[in-house]
Amino acid sequence: MDIRVYISFAIILYGIGIYCLLSKRNLIRILIGLEILANAANLNFIAFSTVKAPGLIDPLPHVFVIVAIVIHGCIIAIGLTLVVMIYRIYHSLDVKKLKRLRW
Repeated sequence: MDIRVYISFAIILYGIGIYCLLSKRNLIRILIGLEILANAANLNFIAFSTVKAPGLIDPLPHVFVIVAIVIHGCIIAIGLTLVVMIYRIYHSLDVKKLKRLRW
């Protein structure tokens, strides 16, 4: 497949991720938007790893993407833990309601 297919798919994923971040008010949907953005970045990184030498694939970007997936999985797990704790304390996941709370 041509690299333009991967780049166009990554652009579509970027658009979906940005839409989720800007328009959704639920914390879980915002975390899903962050996950989509990370996947789009990883797809871009893998797609551009074939540009240096046609027919050859550089293994270094694959290693970086695997490390990024592991780190991002840990970050999302911590984020979901925080979302569960916020729901237990405030009984809401709406960002606008939580923004009005004062410490």
